[in-house]
Amino acid sequence: MSQPSTTLGYALFATRWLQAPLYFGLVAAQGVYVYKFFNELWNLILRCVTGQANETYVMLAVLKLVDVVMIANLLIMVIVGGYETFVSRIGLQGHRDQPEWLSHVNSNVLKVKLATAIVGISSVHLLQMFVDVHHTSQHALLWGTVIHMAFIASAAILAYMSGPMAEHGDRSHKGHGHASAHGQDGAGGGYSASTSVPAEFSASAAAVRAPAPAPVPSAVPVPIPAQSTGSYLSSSESYDSYDPYETGAETRIRAARFPSRKQLEEFDEDHPRDFDREVLARLGKLDFVASRRNVVFVGPPGTGKTHLAVGLGVRACQAGHQVLFATAAQWAARLTEARAAGRLAEELAALDAHPLLIVDEVGYTPFDADTAHLFFQLVAHRYERSSLIVTGDRPLGRWDEIFGGAAPAMVDRLAHHAEIVRLEGDSYRMRRATSAWAE
Repeated sequence: MSQPSTTLGYALFATRWLQAPLYFGLVAAQGVYVYKFFNELWNLILRCVTGQANETYVMLAVLKLVDVVMIANLLIMVIVGGYETFVSRIGLQGHRDQPEWLSHVNSNVLKVKLATAIVGISSVHLLQMFVDVHHTSQHALLWGTVIHMAFIASAAILAYMSGPMAEHGDRSHKGHGHASAHGQDGAGGGYSASTSVPAEFSASAAAVRAPAPAPVPSAVPVPIPAQSTGSYLSSSESYDSYDPYETGAETRIRAARFPSRKQLEEFDEDHPRDFDREVLARLGKLDFVASRRNVVFVGPPGTGKTHLAVGLGVRACQAGHQVLFATAAQWAARLTEARAAGRLAEELAALDAHPLLIVDEVGYTPFDADTAHLFFQLVAHRYERSSLIVTGDRPLGRWDEIFGGAAPAMVDRLAHHAEIVRLEGDSYRMRRATSAWAE
């Protein structure tokens, strides 16, 4: 892109700040509603104390207060969500009171929430009319009902249209190729052939990757799966690439390089024989990221370790945190490359920009002493500074089988502030394969 075009684009983009005074105007309107609320409340209290308030008056006054609160809720959602969506990121990452809805707000969501809020406000007004029916004309009741039904219909249509619009946007900006691994580990037990390795981790992965299994003879040649076009798996995109039409959360999810997109809500809690569901509910609040604690998932292959790690990672991205995912072999390759280039310290410092790193599949490949020392440096550097999620098939007491002499010091730092989650059970993938075979 030429320099004049770039300058013009930046200048046009800077005009978004013209909207900032509008949101501060809405803040002033919020103050007006605060005044109106307490004024109505004071009048209600005075009339109740002096005995001038009957039941109908109290009910109508309370409905007015509810109406004011609903409008104020709508205002704060438009102010905060709209400002972050259209003007500038607010930067609430790590704030304990960060609203959960903020990470899901975009222009479509704001329109739907606006429509539903209007329906709620209209329903309160209509209820006020019916409560005071003796002082309300039939004409007013009729038109109040018709207008309310029109609001409901328009909100339903807008909500229906926003779904296909969002889905079309996902297809246009991300493609159709999200990995569809049905196993609870996602890609935990081994990635499919269509899963590509991020460019940052691919340079020296061959040095630490386990030998590939021998091909199975077959009379019919097995076709090579097509390269996934999913935005989470593409190796041709850099971490800095982003779609300007995506929300900040989607950009962070893309940059995290998850092998597939998993949600905590999709996890089959009935599959593992031994699993602490209260721990998962607690981890889902992401307090461990804010307090710089670690999480270690331990269990046999196919019990859901990677699914849970990715689910927590996606939720962290939605909450405003930068996350980076890779297998243990890929992390080893990245650290080995950095050491060879003489920039290991700079690489570890650069990773500080990510409050959460995920190290998947620890234990599937043993490491030599030099690589084990690199992992120790990674864990030691992030100790009490940032969070790690680690998944593995062996308890921490057996990590000497993987990292040798570096294991005790590494485990000591990793487990000091960590939630250890153990999953027991048979492989989810094998169960599905056995079911399919039986059918």
